[in-house]
Amino acid sequence: MAGGGFVDNRGGGRQYEGGVTLFVVFTCMVGATGGLIFGYDIGISGGVTSMDVFLKRFFPSVYLKEKAATIHESAYCKFDSHLLQLFTSSLYLAALVASFFASAITRAFGRRVSMFIGGLTFLIGSILNGLAQNVMMLIIGRMFLGVGVGFCNQSVPVYLSEMAPAKLRGALNIGFQMATTIGILVANMINYVTAKMEGNNGWRISLGLAAVPALMVTVGGIFLPDSPNSLIDRGKKEEARKMLQKIRGTDNVEDEFQDLVEASEASKQVNNPWKNILERRNRPQLIFAVLIPSFQQLTGINVIMFYAPVLFKTLGFGSGASLMSAVITGVVNVLATVVSIVCVDRLGRRALFLEGGIQMLICQVLVSVFIGQAFGSTGQGSLGKGSADFVLFLICGYVAAFAWSWGPLGWLVPSEIFPLEIRSAGTAINVIFNMIFTFIIGQCFLTMLCAMKYGLFLFFSGFVIMMTLFIYFFMPETKNVPIEEMNAVWKAHWFWGNYIPDDAKNVQMSKVA
Repeated sequence: MAGGGFVDNRGGGRQYEGGVTLFVVFTCMVGATGGLIFGYDIGISGGVTSMDVFLKRFFPSVYLKEKAATIHESAYCKFDSHLLQLFTSSLYLAALVASFFASAITRAFGRRVSMFIGGLTFLIGSILNGLAQNVMMLIIGRMFLGVGVGFCNQSVPVYLSEMAPAKLRGALNIGFQMATTIGILVANMINYVTAKMEGNNGWRISLGLAAVPALMVTVGGIFLPDSPNSLIDRGKKEEARKMLQKIRGTDNVEDEFQDLVEASEASKQVNNPWKNILERRNRPQLIFAVLIPSFQQLTGINVIMFYAPVLFKTLGFGSGASLMSAVITGVVNVLATVVSIVCVDRLGRRALFLEGGIQMLICQVLVSVFIGQAFGSTGQGSLGKGSADFVLFLICGYVAAFAWSWGPLGWLVPSEIFPLEIRSAGTAINVIFNMIFTFIIGQCFLTMLCAMKYGLFLFFSGFVIMMTLFIYFFMPETKNVPIEEMNAVWKAHWFWGNYIPDDAKNVQMSKVA
């Protein structure tokens, strides 16, 4: 059967003493605010690019094309502009480059230092964008935002996984995705309000308010404690022991502490984690670090998240209606993420991945059919009110499926599968591939929509089929398994077990079902 086997204790490996404390919940909530800056930017950039006053000032060719559109012009191509796409995608190019530096800094100085750097650079970027006078200033600001996103996406998921007890690691780690969805929703609501403001500066308020989540992350980076794993890795064992006792709510943490120390000592034998991660014994983790973030973006979710207002305007919604539709999808996004938090440590990762994939596939195919019937290949036509509402319903169903599956799990699974000696490199690879595909889709979507028309949704649905089959056959269940015992999960798997040597740490604890 796909999935192969499991570790004893309901897949949970060794059970350490201690429980969930208010301190660790509060710490993880504050740490998860790193997701706010990611989500706020995703929501805000799509909104301002649908505002006429913003387009007229910075992208006049797009504005003129939209206003001069006639019944004979394709609706699919109204917003096709490489410069407009660069405004969105430049952030992710900067995040990609920043990920390489963030990996080394996170390992050498700890997770919270990376969070502080991420918050500070995002703050600088938000100020530049709010004060922007030309496209170049906008894009430079976006690149500062990208550095912030790169550092936070590198450090926050790992920090949450290391602080949380194994039995609630999924729920607490998904706090990052929850913060991301809240950031998207808040941004959509702000866009809806600022678009109706008199004058020409509503877009400045939308972009400038990114400073608020940036300040929250920056302050969090100053006051949050380091994780025990990071403290041990930097030789601060007594501090690590005390921190472990504090977050577990018990003085008897010797078993877990010794496992962390052994993992740290093993990691110090590795001088070059980037070289070590290429070894055969780390092949399963490497493949997941590449494919999970790549597949996450190839679901096509950022077609909705980046360009929701633009997409709805393309489908014939008015400016206000398009922004309100984006708010509706934002609400669905938040509520569905709550479902993931409740279910991920009960139902497991595989069940959510598989259900989400099937639901996304159905919704994407139906959206393509309805748009194809309304606009055809010429892009000339319109959606009736009933059809438009049903398309919005399908998009909400698609967003919900992503929000309780590939959205949070795309960050959770890569953050929990790496041994300490390659964790920084593995997390960096995860962020790098996420940013590569986010950049590609952000830069190409409007052009692809113009070229592929309604078939674009079928294009992404093909990848959803591929990734769902990959999860079914190759994804082992990782719920309730302590991070340092993850080798047992890989060894018990019908396929990946061939790559894990018998002398790998904690392999002896696995039991094949």
